[in-house]
Amino acid sequence: MEFIALRTFQAVVEEGGILSASRKLNTVQSNVTNRIKRLEEELGSELFYRKGRGLELAPSGKVLLEYTRQLLQLESRAGAAVRQVGEQSGELRIGSMESFAALRLPPLLKSLREAHNGVDLFVQTDRSGELVNQVSNHKLDCAFVGGPVNHPDLIAVEVLQEELVLVRAKHNRQEQLPLILFREGCAYRARSLAWQREAGYQTDDTMELGTLDGILGCVAMGLGCTLMPRWIVTNNRHCDDLEIETIAPHLANIPTTLIYHRNSLPMKAIDTLIQQAQEQKMPGDD
Repeated sequence: MEFIALRTFQAVVEEGGILSASRKLNTVQSNVTNRIKRLEEELGSELFYRKGRGLELAPSGKVLLEYTRQLLQLESRAGAAVRQVGEQSGELRIGSMESFAALRLPPLLKSLREAHNGVDLFVQTDRSGELVNQVSNHKLDCAFVGGPVNHPDLIAVEVLQEELVLVRAKHNRQEQLPLILFREGCAYRARSLAWQREAGYQTDDTMELGTLDGILGCVAMGLGCTLMPRWIVTNNRHCDDLEIETIAPHLANIPTTLIYHRNSLPMKAIDTLIQQAQEQKMPGDD
């Protein structure tokens, strides 16, 4: 069995069909169909039941799916072993939520480059929930995410505690403003909605934006309010137009953790990231 066939099979299952899998794999539908057909011929078993234009995983397909996930994870780990030869060579794939990447991550990358100048750095930003999935599937080596992380395949190391504060536009007397939030999967979003419930906030109005600066820009214009780490607000270009209000500690205090796979190889560069993040101080930190 070829790995490309197994990756295609997994994509068909996860994406729910040939067309969606072809888009994910950036190939034409006929390639996906032919790879699945050759895989079935090689195994001598039908992997899917064809129902009209849809596909349903057959019992043999369910068995293969479990082994496929294990094999692809092993392939990823083997690739990581080759990439990470020594402390001064290889590649480190780092994920980060946008709020962390905005100001905290750049000095960490600088320190990492100085300590491991032969390591190629790849950085991807996303929501915490998606980053957890990326690390658990070996697509990233590590990631900075918000909130406690309890995942059987991951090790989570707390690197700092953030203080979330309620942020409004200055001189805005409107009591019930829409909440402006990151999209689903953001740890700050979940905490904001919890605050909304506990504070007895009467409006269910919300706005979703994908960027940190976009959220604070809209808040500064009086379009809504949000919960954001204090240091982000005080270091943002809109800070002169914003006012901060403290909230209850059990809602305000949220950890930032660095996660990596439990079965990944030891990586000196990740140890350096953890140490530097725990020692880092930014303007506005206590």
